[in-house]
Amino acid sequence: MELPKFLVGDNTDSPETVYIIHTEYPRFVMNLDDDEIEWFDNLEADNEEDAADEVAKLIDEADKFYHREVQRYEEMEEE
Repeated sequence: MELPKFLVGDNTDSPETVYIIHTEYPRFVMNLDDDEIEWFDNLEADNEEDAADEVAKLIDEADKFYHREVQRYEEMEEE
């Protein structure tokens, strides 16, 4: 089984908080309330600029994924 690249997560200890989980390298969990990111892997890049660009790209992808998922949930509720 292949996991999706991103997952939406929640936890009853923080019922108002939504998390985005990135399952591929570099793995991380992003808290959408405060944009805090918990990294599980070290990002390897030749220089800091490349690493910053990769992080920015991943955060943008996570944000787009979340908004797409919300839109899909809303469409399902309308049916």
